[in-house]
Amino acid sequence: MASTVFTQMPFQSNSLNKSSNTHFVPSFRLPVSLSFKPRTALPKRFRIRAGLIEPDGGKLVDLHVAEPERELKKREAASLPRVKLTKIDVQWVHVLSEGWASPLTGFMREHEFLQTLHFNSLRLADDSFVNMSVPIVLAIDDYQKAGIGESNSVALVDSDDKLIAILTDIEIYKHPKEERIARTWGTIAPGLPYVEETIPNAGNWLIGGDLKVIEPIKYNDGLDCFRLSPVELRREFEKRNADAVFAFQLRNPVHNGHALLMTDTRRRLLEMGYENPILLLHPLGGYTKVDDVPLDWRMKQHEKVLEDGVLDPETTVVSIFPSPMHYAGPTEVQWHAKARINAGANFYIVGRDPAGMGHPVEKRDLYDADHGKKVLSMAPGLERLNILPFRVAAYDKTQGKMAFFDPSRAQDFLFISGTKMRTLAKNKENPPAGFMCPGGWQVLVEYYDSLTPSDNSRIPEPVPA
Repeated sequence: MASTVFTQMPFQSNSLNKSSNTHFVPSFRLPVSLSFKPRTALPKRFRIRAGLIEPDGGKLVDLHVAEPERELKKREAASLPRVKLTKIDVQWVHVLSEGWASPLTGFMREHEFLQTLHFNSLRLADDSFVNMSVPIVLAIDDYQKAGIGESNSVALVDSDDKLIAILTDIEIYKHPKEERIARTWGTIAPGLPYVEETIPNAGNWLIGGDLKVIEPIKYNDGLDCFRLSPVELRREFEKRNADAVFAFQLRNPVHNGHALLMTDTRRRLLEMGYENPILLLHPLGGYTKVDDVPLDWRMKQHEKVLEDGVLDPETTVVSIFPSPMHYAGPTEVQWHAKARINAGANFYIVGRDPAGMGHPVEKRDLYDADHGKKVLSMAPGLERLNILPFRVAAYDKTQGKMAFFDPSRAQDFLFISGTKMRTLAKNKENPPAGFMCPGGWQVLVEYYDSLTPSDNSRIPEPVPA
């Protein structure tokens, strides 16, 4: 069963006490293009013992209403002005409620919004900083603002008018859309997927406040068992006696190049002296652009990867990260890394152009491929997290498998792009043997086969990625 295959691991991980200022782990060879060096080197085979890394702010936020109080809160909500949430708004309520954005206690008020836009961090009461690079905000329009009037709280409901949460001690402020887009994405070019989905038609006001979430968010799609909260992940890591947790963020099917990166990371952590490093394979489960493989199909593909032994179920936890995807490159990759700290990870794998995409107008990447790695090495509030930049993997024609790229024999390597992979799967053609496990590839073929257009429909046009 999927739940058996996907959940099995141990843990005890803390950011390295002896190298708390080290962002790049020294035993991982950096790409030639990167010039910064690790500040502290760990001796090889040094025995390391640590507990789980502390969440940002020292304590995980839990914004759920206790069960005995739920009926009282529902009665309270009945007399409050109502704000209707979009599907993506509900995903952000989910993120906030479970503490992924700790220490945030709700949708951002203006001072938090401005700090996020301009400094990619939040200053806490003790003058320390935590990283926060993407605005987590709720937009309302003029009509809703007028309806709220002088009320200090509002009820948040979904598209079916089901009560989701109460937002208390509210603050309403202007929604500077162009500034938000420019500061988050570094461009105001048309065609940015998350922007087009959420911002142009959103209201001219933002409403912030403290969230009281009535019940845990459930999607009833057969995947809720994989949506482990930071608290549940930490329990799982402790149960498995892990002494390091390394997280891998992805929104695509897993091919053998990805698997090579993950297994090689574990090998190197063992060489560093850890005894039981655990992989958190953490696919993004919120909003994604129209041509990305949907979550349910990705989870089927990930299951086959574990069933076929490409990754070891004993040392891998597969869980769904509920955040929506911005495709905001170096800005967003900080959010992805920060959230994994709150889940207990003290190592984060980062590769080429993390969280990036093709430019929506021009034929080029929107972000420099190396900037994500460089930004993570310097980002305020991420000093405790050890960043693991990985070498490029490609298909080695001489070995018939995915391997680390060797520039001295570049002619022996084949780079299979996402576009090429999708084209092969759509045409029911097989990739080179050793590119992806057969079971995982079959899932991908079945997905694209399910998209065969009828007389009156079309397969969605791809957005460059």
